Amino acid sequence: QQSWLAAQTAAFNSSVTGTIDQGTSYFKLKEVNESLVAQNKMLMEQLYGKQKTQNPIFRKVHDTLGGGQIYTFVDGDIVYNSINRQNNYFTINRGKRDGVFSKMGVIAPRGIAGIVINSTDSYALVQSVLSESKIKISAAHKNSGYFGTLTWKGDDARVMHLQDIPKYVSLKIGDTIITDGKSSIFPQGINVGRVSGYSVDSKTGFWDISVELSEKMGSISKIFVIKNHKKAEVQQIQDTLQ
Repeated sequence: QQSWLAAQTAAFNSSVTGTIDQGTSYFKLKEVNESLVAQNKMLMEQLYGKQKTQNPIFRKVHDTLGGGQIYTFVDGDIVYNSINRQNNYFTINRGKRDGVFSKMGVIAPRGIAGIVINSTDSYALVQSVLSESKIKISAAHKNSGYFGTLTWKGDDARVMHLQDIPKYVSLKIGDTIITDGKSSIFPQGINVGRVSGYSVDSKTGFWDISVELSEKMGSISKIFVIKNHKKAEVQQIQDTLQ
């Protein structure tokens, strides 16, 4: 499915590129960009948004959105961004009127970006993944399926660290790290980055994996807010433990 969607995206981008020449006006470029955003949002909802059913014989999912749609996406733009603080934030031009509220995940075209912490009618404040003490994300080593906790150590805006992966898990430079879907914030399979280094943490005995982020946090402008339409139901069942 991912290969098919990638091919569709490439074909769409190619067809759009073919329509642009040196005489294209600013307004034409803006129209093309909006078309690309809409296309990317549609593809993401197809790839990440559906409820995954391993065996339809034993499990049949009914959903009010139809087709088991769990996640949808709201596109927007960054109007302010920081990357040089201990805990970084960015502001987006989408808010409560667009259905954007706190604890919603935010991604950019190439990977994860942050989590909404507050919103007004027209804007939202997002905690960047580049936050040393404010953010932890559940992520997985794609090849093995083992998951751990992704954090930022505050020293390099290009690199986060994945911990809690057992040291018997085989790793190599370039391995893909993705979100594991074990929270209500990010769907499974959102790109995080690639392994750029690893060593055994002497305190825990687990891998400390350096992950080079796919998204360059200092240059992002376009974002997508993730709306989980099952979040309230998941939270309700989790609250029964209290």
